[in-house]
Amino acid sequence: MKKYLAEMVGTMVLVLMGCGAAVSLGCNPSNAASVVGTALAFGLSVVAMAYTIGGISGCHINPAVTLGVYLSKRMSGRDCAMYMFYQVIGGLIGAAILCLLTSTAGLVGTGANDLQAINEVQQISVWGGLVAEAVFTCVFVFVVLGVTAKTNVNGAFGGLAIGLALVLVHLACIRYTGTSVNPARSIGPALFQGGSALAHLWIFIVGPMAGGALAALLWKVVEPCTKKK
Repeated sequence: MKKYLAEMVGTMVLVLMGCGAAVSLGCNPSNAASVVGTALAFGLSVVAMAYTIGGISGCHINPAVTLGVYLSKRMSGRDCAMYMFYQVIGGLIGAAILCLLTSTAGLVGTGANDLQAINEVQQISVWGGLVAEAVFTCVFVFVVLGVTAKTNVNGAFGGLAIGLALVLVHLACIRYTGTSVNPARSIGPALFQGGSALAHLWIFIVGPMAGGALAALLWKVVEPCTKKK
């Protein structure tokens, strides 16, 4: 049970800190400083949680990561389902706290993901957003699977590598979708923010989960063989 609770707390921290930074900085693709700040907030949240709860649950704090780990045969189906359930609960708690803070401070929004504007009359297409989420999630989960593999001799630096990978993914993807690559990060904020963020929520569930599955397949292709003693 402790590992499930650790996943809940870790996801709550990720949503509160990452989405909180996005709201506080007024993250906008046209404002480079706010994009960098938001990307760092999400990445540093993962680094902090990796070294805090990594020894308890592995610090997935992301259903797409959990799916990738499960498909790589590193966890049971029951643990996979329970991890995802508690991650979503953690995301909801984080979004609720953020919503309370922003409402009392006169700020608007919860940092929910949505298709980003191209100009005053156009926005990223549904297909474009779906592809972006799948591709960037695949890259992120691929890094997670590689860094945490038993064949990786640099495992002690895993939390840092994964956090930096998330920073990189945010820098590249914010322009398209605000960057989710994590359904649990998107569900809570969208439910509290509503509007088009809620209408497009399915993109930020389907895309990342497809990307996580693709990463597991890709890792299976390149995974080094372990020598039998």
